[in-house]
Amino acid sequence: MELVILVVVIALVAVVAIGGLVVGSRRRKSLPSRPPSSTPTTTAPPSEPQVGDEAEEPRDESRRTIEEVGLPDSAGTRVVVEEPPVAEPLAPVIEIPEPTAGRLIRLRARLARSQNSLGKGLLTLLSREHLDEETWEEIEDTLLTADVGVAPTQELVERLRERVRVLGTRTPEGLRGLLREELVQLLGTDLDRAVRTESPLDTPAVVMVVGVNGTGKTTTTGKLARVLVADGRSVVLGAADTFRAAAADQLQTWGERVGARTVRGPEGGDPASVAFDAVKEGIAEGADVVLIDTAGRLHTKTGLMDELGKVKRVVEKHGPLDEVLLVLDATTGQNGLVQARVFAEVVDITGIVLTKLDGTAKGGIVIAVQRELGVPVKLVGLGEGADDLAPFEPGAFVDALIGD
Repeated sequence: MELVILVVVIALVAVVAIGGLVVGSRRRKSLPSRPPSSTPTTTAPPSEPQVGDEAEEPRDESRRTIEEVGLPDSAGTRVVVEEPPVAEPLAPVIEIPEPTAGRLIRLRARLARSQNSLGKGLLTLLSREHLDEETWEEIEDTLLTADVGVAPTQELVERLRERVRVLGTRTPEGLRGLLREELVQLLGTDLDRAVRTESPLDTPAVVMVVGVNGTGKTTTTGKLARVLVADGRSVVLGAADTFRAAAADQLQTWGERVGARTVRGPEGGDPASVAFDAVKEGIAEGADVVLIDTAGRLHTKTGLMDELGKVKRVVEKHGPLDEVLLVLDATTGQNGLVQARVFAEVVDITGIVLTKLDGTAKGGIVIAVQRELGVPVKLVGLGEGADDLAPFEPGAFVDALIGD
C-alpha cells in the first residue's frame, strides 16, 4: 500500500513539472517580436531646460535693430547710438607758388655747381703769366666745349684779347670783371625776356608750348602755370597732347595744385580741337592766359610737324598767338640747335625754355640758341622742384657761370 502511494506522489510531481515547462514555453512564444524599422525611435524631451533654451527668441516676437536697442552707459542710463555723419570729399589744396622775382638768384648755387668747371677753367687760363697763342686757343676750346658756338666764341675771344692788351688787366678780380662784362653783352641785355601774358585784344593771351619728345614739355607747361599764377595771372590749361598716355592727367594735376582748370579731350583725339576748346573756355571764363601743351614730336617727322602747324592755325581763329615757347633740353647741346631750326620753320618761335640746365656744364647753349634763332631765352629749368622754373636773367646766369 505504501508503495502505491509513493508512486502516485512521484507521478503528480512529474505532471506538475511538465505543466510548468509547457506554460513557460507558451508565454515566450506569445511575446511579439520587435519588427525591424529604418526609423529611429523618438524619445521624449527631458523636462529640464537644456543649454541654449533661454537664448531662443519666441517666434511671435518681432525683431529689433541695433539702432532701436538702448545701451546702458556707466551710470546705468540708456545711450542712443547715432549713425556717423558722411564725410564730404576734400577739395584739393591750392598751393601758393614762390614769387618769380629773383628766383634765378635764389637758384644760383644749384646752377653754379654744374657750371663751375667752365667758369673756373676760363679764369685759370686768363690768369696765366703769359697769354700766348696757345693759351688763347685753349680758351677757345673751353668755350666750344661748353656749346657756346663757333661764331660767338670767336667774337668773345677777340674782344677779350683786345681788352686785356689795351687795359693791361692781370689781377684775378680785373680778369673776372672783363669776362663777366663780355659774357653778359654776348647774352644780350636789351632783349625782351618777359613771357607775353597780355593780349592786345579783349581775349586771354594764348601761349603754345612746343618741343620734341623727352624735353619735359608737359612738366614745363605745368611749372609755367605756377610762374604765371605767382605773378597774379589767372590761367586755363589746354591738354592738346592727346597721344601720350596720361599726359592730360599729368597736366591736370599741375593745374589743380594752383587752381587752374584743364580742358582736355579723348585720348588719341584731335589736338587742334582741344586747343580750340581751351581758348574758347578761356574767353568764356575771362582768364588772363591760356597755356596749350602740344604733343612731343620728332623734328624729322614731317607729318607731325604739319599737324603742329594745324594746331596753330586753328587757335588763331580766336585771335593771334601771343607766345610760342620752344622747350629744349640743355643736355642735348648742338643737337638742340638742329631741332630749333626745324620748329622755327613751322611755327614762329618767340622764346626759348631751356630745361635741365642744372645737369650740364654746357651752359653756353644759351648763347648759341639765341644767336641761331634770334629769339631770347626766357625761362630756364634748374631742377625737379615745382618752383624750379625761373625767368632768365643774364647777370645772375653769368655770375653762376664764372663763380664769385
